[in-house]
Amino acid sequence: MIAIKDVLVATDFSPASETALAYGRELARHFGGTLHVLHVVENVYAYMVGTDAAIGAMIPSTLQQELEKAAQRQLDAAVGDDDRRELNAKPVLLTGSGAAVEIVAFAREAGIDIIVLGTTGRGPMSHLLMGNVAEKVVRTAPCPVLTVRHPEHEFVLPDALQRIVRS
Repeated sequence: MIAIKDVLVATDFSPASETALAYGRELARHFGGTLHVLHVVENVYAYMVGTDAAIGAMIPSTLQQELEKAAQRQLDAAVGDDDRRELNAKPVLLTGSGAAVEIVAFAREAGIDIIVLGTTGRGPMSHLLMGNVAEKVVRTAPCPVLTVRHPEHEFVLPDALQRIVRS
């Protein structure tokens, strides 16, 4: 028997992430688990390592804070009251220099049973130059990883429609 008690959805607020969140909600609902929704804010100062100190000094000290506040607002909007009530949803905001590393570390520390994340399906040149968070998570995660693309496969009904069906 598969027991899934803690579902982690990693989001960058893209359409693919919205699709992943729909899957994560359903997994948490089906298994009676807790939904964790994680967003990683890139640490802007990490990009300054190895660059001219004068460039780093030009970055306002509040820039990172503003990025984190904006991300927290988006995260709070993505995790609604229904999610919190029905799925014991927990929005999580982390700051780090690499999304994949932070996702995997959180999954380990929180004892996550499955990670769900969206993938954009970029072309080979973009993948070669930029890497792929989903691929890195799949290779290093301590648990199964479900990657989904937008648009979603038809077996997941929109959340609003599910509420009508269950009523």
